[in-house]
Amino acid sequence: MSDIQSKIQEHLSSRASLIGKELAGRRDYQYLSIASSAEKEAERIVREIRQHEAETVWNSVHEGIPHVFPGMGFLTAKNIIKTTRLYQILKKMPKGALLHAHMDGTVDSGILLRLALEQPAMHVCVPRRLDYMSLSGLRPSFKALPPALCAQATDAPTITSALYIPYAWVPIQKAREEFPRELGGPAGFDSWVLGAQRISAQEAYETHNTPAKIWHKFGSTFVVADGLLGYEPVLESYIRELLRTSIEDGISYIEVRVKFFDKTMVRANGEDDLTHREWLVIFDRVVQEVKADMKAQGRGDEFVGAKIIYSTLRFLSISEIEWYLEDCIELKKEFPHLIVGFDLVAREDSGHPLIYFLEPLLRFRERQKELGLDIPFIFHAGETLGDGDSTDHNLFDAILLGTKRIGHGYSLIKHPMLIQKCKELRIPIEICPISNEILRLTQAMPNHPLPALLNHGVTVALCSDDPSVFGNTGLTYDFFQVLLSSEVTGLITLATLARDSLAHSELEPEEKKIALEKWERRWALFVEEVTKETLPT
Repeated sequence: MSDIQSKIQEHLSSRASLIGKELAGRRDYQYLSIASSAEKEAERIVREIRQHEAETVWNSVHEGIPHVFPGMGFLTAKNIIKTTRLYQILKKMPKGALLHAHMDGTVDSGILLRLALEQPAMHVCVPRRLDYMSLSGLRPSFKALPPALCAQATDAPTITSALYIPYAWVPIQKAREEFPRELGGPAGFDSWVLGAQRISAQEAYETHNTPAKIWHKFGSTFVVADGLLGYEPVLESYIRELLRTSIEDGISYIEVRVKFFDKTMVRANGEDDLTHREWLVIFDRVVQEVKADMKAQGRGDEFVGAKIIYSTLRFLSISEIEWYLEDCIELKKEFPHLIVGFDLVAREDSGHPLIYFLEPLLRFRERQKELGLDIPFIFHAGETLGDGDSTDHNLFDAILLGTKRIGHGYSLIKHPMLIQKCKELRIPIEICPISNEILRLTQAMPNHPLPALLNHGVTVALCSDDPSVFGNTGLTYDFFQVLLSSEVTGLITLATLARDSLAHSELEPEEKKIALEKWERRWALFVEEVTKETLPT
C-alpha cells in the first residue's frame, strides 16, 4: 500500500472513530446498541421511506408553494405532510407523554366553536358593527350569560346590523345564522371566528414575520378562546376532547399547563362564581371517566391519565403572584394527585424575568417544606433569540431554583455550562419545534437547535405547546418535522424521546413504571406493523 493510501485509510479510520464518539454521547445511542432485529428493520424501512419522499414529495413542484424542502415552514407544508407515507406511519406511533401544552390552546379551534354553538347561553359581542371593511380587524368576544340576561339579548340587533350597539351581547347562534351572505353567511361567521383563534401562513411568514409581531397575534387568540372556555359545560366537553384527540394521536399521558388567572368562571347556571377548586373537580372527574371508558373498551394501555401544572401570568405584580402561589398550595393540599408543578407563562421577552419573582418563589418553596408538600417548578425559560439578556438569563434562574424541566429552552444551545448542568441534574428540555418555528424563533426546522441538543446528550421531550393556534394537534406533526430535519434522527430516536417523556414526567414511581410498561407493549406492536410496510421502488 502506498504512503498516500495508508494515510487515506488512517483518515477514514479516525473519521469513523470521531463520528462514533460523538454519536455515543446521544440519548438514543444506548437504545440503538440494544435494538431488536425488528426495531432495526423498522428503522431501516422508515429511513428508506424518508429518503424516497425527500427525492419525490419534497423535490417536486407543488402549486402555490414556491420553495419546497423537508422541514420547511409547517403552515405552508401541512397539506403536503398529510399526503406522505411517513406521516401515516408516525400517526400510529405511541408518543408517550405530552409534557408541554397550554390547556386553552390544545383542542382544535373548530371543535371549540362547535361546542360553543351547542350552548344557548353563549353570546358574542364586538366593539363596533361588523362589516366587510372591519371583518379582518375586529376580534370577537364571547361570554355565557345567566338566563335573565339571555332573555334580554334575544331581540338585540345582531353584530352586523346597522342598529348594533357596540359591546352588546348577541346569542352566538343568532349572530351565526344572520351573518350576511356577502360576508359568507354562517360559514363566513365560522371563518371569522376561527381566523381570530389561529395563526395563518400569511400571518406567520408575511404580515407578522418577526417574534414581536407574531406574538401580538398569538396572544390575541387566547383572548378569544378564553370567553368560550370560561363556561362550565364547554370546559367539561373541551377537557374530554383534549383527552380523546390526544389518545387518538398516540399520547398516553398529559401534563397540561392550566392558566389560573380569572379567579372564577361561569358555571352551568350562568353565574360567574365557579372556583378553581370546582374546576379541578371537573378535570379530575373527566380524566377518571375517560380512563374507565378506555379500560372498558380493552384499550387501557392507551391512556394512563392527565395531571396539571398550575400556571399563572408572568406580567403580574409580586403581590398578585403571591395570591396565586398560595392558591396553588391550597389546591395541592386537596388534590395532591393532580397538581404536579408550578410555572409562569406568557411571552418571556415582554414579561417579568424569573429574577423579578425571586423572593415570592423562594418563600413558596419554604412554605412547601413547612407543609410537607412537593410542587416542583417546571419553568418556561430561554424561549428567545436573546443571548445574555434578561430573558435568556431565565435559564440560569430556572436551574438555580431547581426546575424539574425547562419549557422551550431555545437559547440553551448558547450556554455550554448550562447544557452540562442539565445533563448532570437530569433536567429535560420540553422542545416545541413547530411552535418555535411559527413564533419566528427559527425560519425552518433544519435551523432549529434541537439536533445540537441531542448531539450534546441533553434529554428532550417533544411537545406541541398550543396546537389549536398552530394546527399541529397531537404530536405527530412535531415528530414528523423533527424526523425530516436531521439525517442522524431515526425512528429509534423518536422512540427515545417518547420513553424519556414518560420517564421524566411527574407521575408517581409506580404510576411511571406502569406507564412505561404499557408504552413498551404498544411500541412492540407498532414496530411489528412498520416491518410489514412495503419499501418504495
